[in-house]
Amino acid sequence: MKTLKNLKLIFATLLTLTFIACSNESNTQNDIDSGTQDPARITVKLQDMPGDYDNVFVEVIDVMVKYDSDQGEDGWQSLEAINTGVYDLLELTGGVNVLLADDYEIPAGELKQIRLILGEDNSIVVNGETLPLRTPSAQQSGLKIQINELLEPNIGYTFLLDFDVDESIIMAGNSGNINLKPKLRASVEASSGVIVGSILPVDVQTEITASNDADSISSFANDDGIFMLVGLPEGVYTVTVTPDPDSGLEVQVIENVEVTSGNTTDLGEITLD
Repeated sequence: MKTLKNLKLIFATLLTLTFIACSNESNTQNDIDSGTQDPARITVKLQDMPGDYDNVFVEVIDVMVKYDSDQGEDGWQSLEAINTGVYDLLELTGGVNVLLADDYEIPAGELKQIRLILGEDNSIVVNGETLPLRTPSAQQSGLKIQINELLEPNIGYTFLLDFDVDESIIMAGNSGNINLKPKLRASVEASSGVIVGSILPVDVQTEITASNDADSISSFANDDGIFMLVGLPEGVYTVTVTPDPDSGLEVQVIENVEVTSGNTTDLGEITLD
């Protein structure tokens, strides 16, 4: 009987652990699905590969993103492009680009697509003659670019949309029409890092600052003593932990804290004296 009771106890324990594990996994997925995670941030820039024309003017109206590729035309989210207008693509070469979305907050998760929305004011200049660029009906809803990039919370990402002019201009046979069928590729880099840690004692209000010659970002530890400094450009920082002066605790300085793009630097537990 004793053995049977032990087996029942072991089985019940395993069942409980399995339930907890499944529950935690479900909660994590629910956080992603419901958008309760901290957001990521996205920057989008447009540049061009050189082409054999005088000018290629395109009208940029908006840039949008999408998480679920199975939603058809639903599920697109505007990044509220800040620099809309007509641009000569041939000027966006040699490191020159136009900023379309700047550090825009979006939910963390797997980003499936980016869509560049173009207007109708598109033209091309060939041997000094300006001709209209027609956009095929299939492209009028915007050019979709496959991304499939997992965006982590509290990380900034820069997407560079590279317009291939030579591949995007199509001479339409005997009609004399010139069509714009944009060919773009997208590259991405995580443009910032995160510093995290915890402070003891937890009942003292504490400010944490990461600074170097170029940047300075501050935050307060929460009620559990945990802090997080986000949006830090890659570099080496000095972290200063400043407790409430009335606490009698000393300021603590941590030198040479390295931050790399797309990664989290964990300072662990910091005890104030």
